[in-house]
Amino acid sequence: MSEYFPTIGLEIHAELATKTKMFCGCKNDSDETRPNANICPICMGHPGTLPVANREAIKSVLIIGTAVGGTIADFTEFDRKNYFYPDIPKGYQISQYKYPFVTGGTLRGVELTRIHLEEDTARSSHDTHPKHESKSLVDFNRAGVPLMELVTEPVIHSAEDASAFAKELQLLLQYLGVAHANMEKGEMRVEANISVSADRSGNPKKFGTKVEVKNLNSFRAVERAISYEIARHTKLLEEGAVIEQETRGWDETQEVTFSQRKKENSHDYRYFPEPDLPKMKLSELPEFSRDTLAAALPELPRQKRERYATLGLKPDDAEFFVRDIPWAEFFDAVVQLVAADPKKVSLATNYITSDFAGLVKKNGSPARDNIIPESFAALIGMIAINTISSRGAKDILVQMFTHGGSPAAIAEKEGLLQKSDSGELTTIAEQVIAANPTVVTEYKAGKQSAIQFFVGQGMKASKGSGNPEVLKKLFTELLGK
Repeated sequence: MSEYFPTIGLEIHAELATKTKMFCGCKNDSDETRPNANICPICMGHPGTLPVANREAIKSVLIIGTAVGGTIADFTEFDRKNYFYPDIPKGYQISQYKYPFVTGGTLRGVELTRIHLEEDTARSSHDTHPKHESKSLVDFNRAGVPLMELVTEPVIHSAEDASAFAKELQLLLQYLGVAHANMEKGEMRVEANISVSADRSGNPKKFGTKVEVKNLNSFRAVERAISYEIARHTKLLEEGAVIEQETRGWDETQEVTFSQRKKENSHDYRYFPEPDLPKMKLSELPEFSRDTLAAALPELPRQKRERYATLGLKPDDAEFFVRDIPWAEFFDAVVQLVAADPKKVSLATNYITSDFAGLVKKNGSPARDNIIPESFAALIGMIAINTISSRGAKDILVQMFTHGGSPAAIAEKEGLLQKSDSGELTTIAEQVIAANPTVVTEYKAGKQSAIQFFVGQGMKASKGSGNPEVLKKLFTELLGK
């Protein structure tokens, strides 16, 4: 066991999906491709302008805090975080420091420090051309977009757990409908604070020197950057070198971190209360009461996992539905239609996660709408009472996916209704036995598994409509003579 003990804390930013920006009426649109299209004197920080706080953004952060069991602030205020960078048009960022909207809470077993609200920065792009003068451009469309920041306690101890936490937060934000949290679009960004202690006792309170890795924009990057830093710190400690407290970036191509600047402290930002925004007493606003916020919560991911467990779903199947809201909505509708019958729920789970999902993956999602919960539930009902075989069900599902329609009508048209008439199936069984003398000999010599071959051939000859149990019985009787 390694004598070095890693500790990780995360700071995660997520843009909130409000219609307008945090302190002005400009459109909040992450899909806007025209540079500087959604800007105004307020979000550009022109002299004489006054910000007005976005009520919906505040409500979104409070809903997130309620969902994670955090403490909603009574008194709160905004602060100025002072620093100069080209993507900060005002020369400061309106954020929160001493009095965040939410403190405490837990998610996926990880304790949270705080959740606060601030405005996002603009987006910089850098044009470096070997034959032309290099230049940097700034698009201010993102400047002023409401940005939630969630800070965890330093209680994570592996890169895998850090990535899993970020995934769970993204899922929660999407369930709550407060953020899209699409990392590819920069709507959710992760910063990791990593330290490695040389304390051989593995004391989680004994920290090493903290290094921050900023702007990790994929779960893969989160996991790999943290793993890299843990290995880098460990190597330095083994060599007796000193680890510097600093901010580092992540090079996706080389898969290494690189030094950006020495780590700032909070006093470097010269925080002070924002003078242009009023202080807030949230207890005086009924819409922000704990009961009102709790009543607005949907079923949360952890609650959905618990419900699926009571339905008998395996963890992997439950997670398939938990992490895909449209599939979960479809499955839940089917469960209701089959009255949560255990056998039918199990069949529905298997056919959705394998056959139906496989068709969508292969052909794309538009045709998915051809199958409605009512027709799928009817198909499951036919399978459950052996009206159709599993082979026939798969063929019917393909027809439903391609053209829609009733499973009963498709089964009738395609001759897929399962035959249990021993007279008709006896003829098929006799033909199969006559066509496979070698396998007959093997079976009579003691190869009992050969019976499954005969059943398979019987199903093929009946175009999937034969009842496999009846066929198995017939083959056993005929071969025993």
